[in-house]
Amino acid sequence: MFTGLYPSEHTMVQSYSALPDHLTTLAERLRDGGYFTAGFCNNPLVGVINNGLRRGFLSFLNYSGLLTSRPNQAGHAPGWIARYRQWFKRQLSGVMMKLQDAFARSDWLLSLSFTPLMVPLWQTALSFKGNTCKSLDDTADLLIERSPLAPDQPVFAFVNLMGTHMPYHPPRSYVETFAPHVLEDQKARSFLQRFNNDVYGWLAPLNGALDDQQKQTLDGMYDAEVANQDAALGQFFQKLEEAGRLENTVVIICADHGEHLGEKEFMGHSLSIYNELVQVPLIIHDPANRLPQGTVVEPVVSTRRLFHTVLDVAELSTRSETDLSLLPSQDCAPQGEATKREESLGDYVFAEAIPPQNVVNLMQKRQPQLLRDRACDQPRRAVWMGDHKLIETGSDQVELYDVQNDPQEHLNISAILPENVEVLQDCLQAFAGEINAYGTVAATRRAVDYDDPEVQRRLQELGYLED
Repeated sequence: MFTGLYPSEHTMVQSYSALPDHLTTLAERLRDGGYFTAGFCNNPLVGVINNGLRRGFLSFLNYSGLLTSRPNQAGHAPGWIARYRQWFKRQLSGVMMKLQDAFARSDWLLSLSFTPLMVPLWQTALSFKGNTCKSLDDTADLLIERSPLAPDQPVFAFVNLMGTHMPYHPPRSYVETFAPHVLEDQKARSFLQRFNNDVYGWLAPLNGALDDQQKQTLDGMYDAEVANQDAALGQFFQKLEEAGRLENTVVIICADHGEHLGEKEFMGHSLSIYNELVQVPLIIHDPANRLPQGTVVEPVVSTRRLFHTVLDVAELSTRSETDLSLLPSQDCAPQGEATKREESLGDYVFAEAIPPQNVVNLMQKRQPQLLRDRACDQPRRAVWMGDHKLIETGSDQVELYDVQNDPQEHLNISAILPENVEVLQDCLQAFAGEINAYGTVAATRRAVDYDDPEVQRRLQELGYLED
């Protein structure tokens, strides 16, 4: 979303990765285009670690980590006391940033942070999930009060929320609605307490399936966290609407990933590329009505195209970037002919999942057999085309699903439709470039022979293209 690139292109595939200097971020493009760019971040991997993702933001407020920032650091003219406070905080923050950065880059420190003694400490003292309500209030203040901005200066606000992330501690009223059995059953509460304190268990696959009550507990608590964050967002949008700001604000709501809660014996969001993880909500509010209210786009699209869509809205996109925007094309095509952008909505879509090396290292020490059995150290790639989704794990494991009729991916049909597997593997091969280069910067993403008549014929025969 920040670069418009796939992971193997931008190479930000580990917690310790840094964004290459030659890549320009969305915030940098908008800032250079005259926007006031502001980030309101509750995610320590974005707001705490020095990885380059804050580049281009004129104001970046962090609500997680040992030291959180506040709006008085967002460009206001402070007095001498405030200036001294900011100077002191910057000195202390520099030390703490290095400390927190070290935890993200060191296997030993990461393992230490997973111990039962340390988990409650960093969950609370480090504000692991940030402060949803405070970050939304600060965002609303900027968009409504617009201080100290010029009256006609456009604003780009990025808000990163963590409320639905593990561990699960939703307000009691939401537990009563979505997981009432947790309040009534000691066994369920004990399981939840163990789960919330077992950070390793959020990352590694299960050794066996959850029982019905455990699954019900995690599903209910997750739903409670979602509902709690949804209510906070509802209040945020109500503030903007009452202030008359929604009528001239494009709003994009999406997620960077879903969550495994025991499905296919996976947990969390580190080691899978199934739909539980990669199929996420995407809602766009466009007051200019380029996307009419209530419109539902059925084809699968990649969230990387939000980069191109925002630049298109801001009228800062190049022609090639405009072609990848999710907004309807304004080009005038001859009757009966689709524009390039409309065609791209029906084109193939890719996803990549590179296993976090620190998780792989922990599993190698604790559960080496499980690591091998579930191929947790292997990259995963997926391609969607038509009704089918192909998943390739490493270089030798292949799964094919009819995601239209089997969205939960229960039945692997790769043995039944070998020709479909072959065609989609060719797409993945072209996407990844040379196999040896996979996981590094790949130069091209569109199959070099995709427009070859023979390839087009095979795709038509398999139902992926119209005649």
